Amino acid sequence: MFSGRLTRRVIWAAALAGIAAPVVAQQVAPAPQSTPTLQVVPVPPFVPNAPVVLPVLTPSQAAELAPILTEAGFAQGLRRVGDPVPSFKDNDSLVRAALDYARAVHSGRLAEADFDPNWGLRPTGYDPLPAFAEAVKQNRVGAWLRDLPPPWAGYDTLQKGLATYRQIVAKGGWQTLPAGADLAVGASGARVAALRKRLAVEDSQVVATGDKFDADLKEAVVRAQRRYGLNPTGVVSSGTLGALNVPAQDRVGQIMANMERWRWLPSELPAKRIQVNIAAAVLTVFEGDAPIASMKAVTGRPGNETPMLQSKIHSIVLNPPWNVPTGIAQKELWPKGEAALKAQGYKIIGTGANRRLQQQPGPRSALGRYKFDFPNNYAVYLHDTPSQSTFASFSRLASHGCVRLEKPGPLAQLLLRNDPNWQPDQINAALAKGDTLRVSLQPQDQVSVYLLYWTAFANANGTMNFRGDPYGWDKDLAAKIEKRSAITAAAVSAR
Repeated sequence: MFSGRLTRRVIWAAALAGIAAPVVAQQVAPAPQSTPTLQVVPVPPFVPNAPVVLPVLTPSQAAELAPILTEAGFAQGLRRVGDPVPSFKDNDSLVRAALDYARAVHSGRLAEADFDPNWGLRPTGYDPLPAFAEAVKQNRVGAWLRDLPPPWAGYDTLQKGLATYRQIVAKGGWQTLPAGADLAVGASGARVAALRKRLAVEDSQVVATGDKFDADLKEAVVRAQRRYGLNPTGVVSSGTLGALNVPAQDRVGQIMANMERWRWLPSELPAKRIQVNIAAAVLTVFEGDAPIASMKAVTGRPGNETPMLQSKIHSIVLNPPWNVPTGIAQKELWPKGEAALKAQGYKIIGTGANRRLQQQPGPRSALGRYKFDFPNNYAVYLHDTPSQSTFASFSRLASHGCVRLEKPGPLAQLLLRNDPNWQPDQINAALAKGDTLRVSLQPQDQVSVYLLYWTAFANANGTMNFRGDPYGWDKDLAAKIEKRSAITAAAVSAR
């Protein structure tokens, strides 16, 4: 994403040439020429970087630190079952292990080069050495280490979920349910018995024995479908079967990937903010650091991914036109023909290779009546849509990358509620008039927005929820961590 520019400075030296005098009868000795002096710019002496001085731990500090590091890396999802337990041969190896752990648990394990271009949410640089040295001086190393992980309830619940699902794996996980006809109330037999046993692993309310699909089992299926973001019909069809058959070890991997993404967030989040879970296609409004409203959203389909990012909504456009991106116009719209496009409210701007499409404001505009603008490098935004049918679906990854909102009107009223010029009556009057207007939010009402990719999270009662990995980012992240860990391990062994 970033490219450096190499500037080459060329210094031109000009030599002055003497001009010989014409030859005359009397030979005249030429005047002596002065030799040009060469200015020598002194080169500053090479000063090597000062060696990093590591703190020296007291015996009691070393005795406290070693077991914390051994356990914390595992509990925080930085190590997997079966990974080698770290060993510390001397003071410096123990201190370096503490610093490596601090960086990993505080801001993640990836280097800048590891990030996918769509992962616009990046952790800030973090050097733990100064704070660690101070903690050693104050004899509070253990307390300092415990304060390093993300301070968010969402992270804490994932950590608890990690322990729970690791226990499930340790007990053998769950058996794959065989394929077959849909299962519903009234069914019976070996497949129903297997279903009961499978559901009971994650749901303590389920009676694990029996081969009858009764009303209680239907409610258990509904609970499972809600945990997996599926249509809660109470019928076990192929989609539900597929979610139930994801191995328990894969669920552990999902939790670990999401814990890593939590480490990319800043250590302080604004109390007033908007969060979009891209994978679940849900928008949540926070005020006072507590959720006060949520709505369904439509996020990018695979291939048109909605990026992860953080920004701030600065304005709302009422009756927005849609400036169609070139790629969408070429693939989806120009083939329809200019006449059809004009009939659908598109305006053709320019001619020849420079022509572009703009859909005019109105009831058929792809952006609907509201567009919420925030600066970002991906040209994405939140917006209304005239197509409401997608919100009835439980799979709502269908946009070109922007985020469509189920209830944009109430969100606009919420963001403008402190502006006396833009109360609901004024907003509705402007919408009815049909003119395009940009309404700037007052500085104190500009709200932070976070587009996040959560495929594992806990609900209000602590129950783990999972979504699919539609973009493959969980698997990609795991592979990048594995590669980076190998590089780090090689560097450690070379010390």
